[in-house]
Amino acid sequence: MVMAAARRNEVYTPSQVSAATGLPLPAVHKAIEHRLIRPLRIREGKVVRCLLSKSQVLYLVLEAKGLRVLPLATRRQIAKAIERDPTMDTMAISKESVLLIQLGWVRKQVVAGLDRLAEAERMVDTDPELMRGVPVYRGTRIPVHAIADMLSQGATVDDILEGYPALTRKKVMLAPFYVEAFPRRGRPAMRPWARRESRRAVEHRLAS
Repeated sequence: MVMAAARRNEVYTPSQVSAATGLPLPAVHKAIEHRLIRPLRIREGKVVRCLLSKSQVLYLVLEAKGLRVLPLATRRQIAKAIERDPTMDTMAISKESVLLIQLGWVRKQVVAGLDRLAEAERMVDTDPELMRGVPVYRGTRIPVHAIADMLSQGATVDDILEGYPALTRKKVMLAPFYVEAFPRRGRPAMRPWARRESRRAVEHRLAS
C-alpha cells in the first residue's frame, strides 16, 4: 500500500533509478550519503526505504554527466535549484554565468527511462494469492525472474518465445530490466526454474 501510494506521487527507489538511468547503484547511494539529494524516507516495518523524486533523478543523471567534478557545495546548490524548478531548460551557475547547464536533453533521457520503468511494472502481477506473490507476467503464471535467468544462461529471445508463446518479444526483453529495478527483498525465494544452469538444460525445458 505504501509503495502504491508512493508510485502515484512519482517517487522511485534507488534500484529503480539505477535501472531507469543506467547509473550504478553505488553512485545513487553515494549521492544520498553526501546529501546532494534528500530523498523521502518511508518506514515499512523495521525497514526504512529511500524514495527519490523525478527532479532528484534528473540531478543524478547530470551528476554522472560531469557535475561530480564541481565542488560539493556547488553541486548541492544545483540539486536544490532543480528541485525548486524541475521544468527549467537551462541553469546558470554564478552571477557571471560561468557555467551554463542544459537540462532539456537530460530530462528527455530521464523521462524515457522512467516510462520504460512504468511499462515493466505494468506487465507484472505480484498477487500473494498467485504463485505466493512471485512476480509473474500479468495474465500468466510465468515468473519474470525465470525468463531473466534463461536469458542470462544463454537462451535467446526466440528460444523463449518458442517455449512461452503467451509472451511477446518486448516482454521477454524487459525481464532483466524488471529484475534489476525490482530486486527481491528479504530471504531469496525458492526458484525451481534455476535448478538447471546450463544452456542445454534451458533449451531442453523450452523444447518440452
